This record gives sequence, C-alpha cells and structure tokens, in this order.
Amino acid sequence: MLQFYNTLSRKLEDFIPLEPLRCGIYTCGPTVYNYAHIGNLRTYIFEDTLRRTLEYAGFSVRHVMNVTDVGHLSDDADSGEDKIERSARESGRTVWDLARFYTEAFFRDAGELNILTPGVVCRATDHIDDMIALIKRLEERGLVYLSEGNVYFDISRFPPYGRLARLVPDSLRSGARIAVDQHKKNPQDFVLWFTKSKFENPSMLWDSPWGRGYPGWHIECSAMSMKYLGETFDIHCGGVDHIPIHHTNEIAQSEGATGKPWVRYWLHGEFLLLKNAKMSKSSGTFLTLADIKARGFHPLDYRYFCLTAHYRSQLIFSWEALAAARQARKNLEQRLGQLKAQAPEAGAVPPDSFSPAAQDFREKFCRDIGRDLGLPQALARLWGLLKEASLSPGEKLALALDMDRVFGLNLKAEEDPGEKPLPAAGEPEAPLIEALIEKRAAARKAGDFAAADQIRRELLERGIMIRDLPGKTLWFPASDAP
Repeated sequence: MLQFYNTLSRKLEDFIPLEPLRCGIYTCGPTVYNYAHIGNLRTYIFEDTLRRTLEYAGFSVRHVMNVTDVGHLSDDADSGEDKIERSARESGRTVWDLARFYTEAFFRDAGELNILTPGVVCRATDHIDDMIALIKRLEERGLVYLSEGNVYFDISRFPPYGRLARLVPDSLRSGARIAVDQHKKNPQDFVLWFTKSKFENPSMLWDSPWGRGYPGWHIECSAMSMKYLGETFDIHCGGVDHIPIHHTNEIAQSEGATGKPWVRYWLHGEFLLLKNAKMSKSSGTFLTLADIKARGFHPLDYRYFCLTAHYRSQLIFSWEALAAARQARKNLEQRLGQLKAQAPEAGAVPPDSFSPAAQDFREKFCRDIGRDLGLPQALARLWGLLKEASLSPGEKLALALDMDRVFGLNLKAEEDPGEKPLPAAGEPEAPLIEALIEKRAAARKAGDFAAADQIRRELLERGIMIRDLPGKTLWFPASDAP
C-alpha cells in the first residue's frame, strides 16, 4: 500500500486511485524565460521519484506536464509584466525564440538528471482555445466579471476558495495582506484573460470573445490538465510556493467550471535553500545545473544529494554537501562494480527468485518508499544491503539494480556511453572543440566559473557534452548522454 501526505487534508493518506493500478499525474512545468535553477530541479527530481515509485508498485502512470510559454507575470498576483516578454526584451530575442531556447535547455537538464520525460508535455501557446473554452464555462456559471477589459474570477462566488492554503476568510477582505488593484472587487480575485495588458506592446496576442489578448497564468494548468487527464484526476504536484496562490486559484477555476472535485491528492516539494535563503531567479540568488557541472560535478551527484532529504523537508545546498554526495555516489558505483565482477550475470536475476533474506530486504525497501516517498530511508537501506553478510554478491547486485528503478541513479551503466578522449586534430571540428575546452580550463583555473559555464553551453549548442575527470576532459555527443 502506498501512502502520501495530502496537502489538502494535511495528513498521510492511503493512495486509492480512481482506477485500479492506473494513475494520472499533473506536474507544474517550467516557465521558460530563464534556465531552471537547482531549486526548481529539486522539485522535478521529487516528481520523477514519485512517478518511478508508482511504476515500481505496478501502476500505469499517465504523466502530464505543462510548459508555460506565455501568461506568467513577474508577480503571481497579476502585477508586473510577462516574464518571457521581459526576458526577451532584455536579451534582444523574440519571445518565440527565447521560449524555444529555454524549453530545450530545460529538457537537456532533465535528461542529464535522468528525469523521465512526461508522457504528455503541453505548451500553453498550443492550448489557447482550450483556455478560452474553460473561461466561457466559468462565465456561463456566473463566476467571472469584466473590468477595464480584463476577465476576472470572482472568488466571492466560490465559497470553498482558499481551502488548500487554509486561508482565513477574514484575510480575504478587500485591502488585507496585499495591495488593492482598483479593477478588482477583491484583492484575491485573479485574471483569467487580459485584454488591457499590465505592460506595453505584448508580443503574444490571440483573439477571444472578450477581445484580443492573452491568458492569465492560472487558467493554463486547469485547461491542459483536464484536457489530458479528465475533470477529476489523481495527483497534482508542485513546489510549496504554489500553494497559496497558483494552486489555490487552479482549484477555484477548475471546480467552479465543472462542479466536481478536481484533484484527489496534492503533493508539494519543499524549498532548496542557499545559505538559509530561498533560491530565486528574481533576486538573482540561484545556481543552475551548468554551474554545478562547471565545478566538475556530474548531474547525478546532484540527484543523489536531493535523495538524501525527504521531499517535504527543506534542504540546504552547499558545495561541501554536494562533494559529499559525489563521493558517496562514487563509492556506491565502486561497490556495485565489485559485485558485478563477482557475479556478472546477477543483474538478470528476477526479484521473484530472491532468497527469503533478499525478499525481506526488498519488502522493507517497498515500505520505505511506500510511506510518502521515504527516499532517505530507502537510500540507507541500499547501503545496508551492500554490507549484509547473509546475501550473495549476485543477490546484492540484483537488489541494488532493482532499487535503482526508483532512485534513478543509472546504476546499470557499466561505463559512460559514447565517452572518449578529445578528438585527434584531423577529426571534424576537433580544433574548435580543443580550443574551447582549453579556454574553459583556463577560465576555471582563474576562478571565472561564469565564463566556463558559458563555454560549456556553447559546446552543448554544438551537440557536445563534456565531463571533467582527474587530468583529462572527456567529450561525447549530447544525444548519447547517460
């Protein structure tokens, strides 16, 4: 039996899906105006382990994730300007080119972290008609009003508003907690469709029954999740920062339109902290996966680091902690390499042929992950397994590889696929690759990690990934990344 902590009820609940052994999951994806920072990526690693746990338990999972490429303003409460518009202006790119660039960058990062690609990836700009149709349903039910050309959701017409965040009704009165928007009846009312933009000359505009404009951020997730998962589905995930506004508003507009319960289980990941401050793009206090690689770390070192803390616990990042995770992962690979040498065929041993002692280890591992994704306990279980004298090398290896179906640490890899030394001078592009890597090495030696990061990105754009090892740099095509 799987159990998850449901943010809606604030308690641990048995997971009972709508359909036996089938599960629909919606996860809030990236807003593609910048690189994902490692705090964002921690949330996606948590969601990936959730999916892996469900599949390990025998569920067929339909995983849907959005890509927000329009409509997310710089403030969640409908103020500021569109994040993509602002970033495009500052970079001198078109909004379309910028969104495409950062979408591709996000999925490169996800691939390097061994995050499984969702079964459905839906871009907001491909689903404008679905959003308009949902707003029309809300309009027909009397839950919206027009003010100065914009369409607002009226929270006073939806009595359950705020239950996910446990908002106190008195705090929702006009003028409480947040600045009053003169166009809103209540400060917590939110925009479904903008025709009077909060900033000048937006690039992304569509025709609608209310005028030419663009959608609000919140309506996107409701429209796309229901399109692919139905009007009621099993699990919705995201970061804890989405609880008070984004997810609260999603519930209001979804259930307001359908009159049905929308999501049955809400799971939220906690913050990654950098020196006791939340990692934030707006404040500039963030690190990317490229920053980590520029320091010589493998992306899976960061994945291992994230597995050491429960997803509902805040995690403090430091280079020292990441170095410890790297060493632990290397030690793990070395131990498994020794087991492979002793029992080369063990990886093919099916779990149903395990000895009683091995079965007991597996059952305890299942209890660890089944109780609200207890990955730190499960990781400790893996290390305990490797030290267990009563198990044969073959069973240890088979169990470890079986557990890695959830950990996602790519322990099956015998070696780095496609990896090879720098090409000979006569090979295509070899002189350019050599020059770039030498320049990057000089930047790293000088402590200019920003420049080193930029060179790595340039190589990635050329389809080349690099890995730093003691005394040498290896390269391989990005398409062959482990």
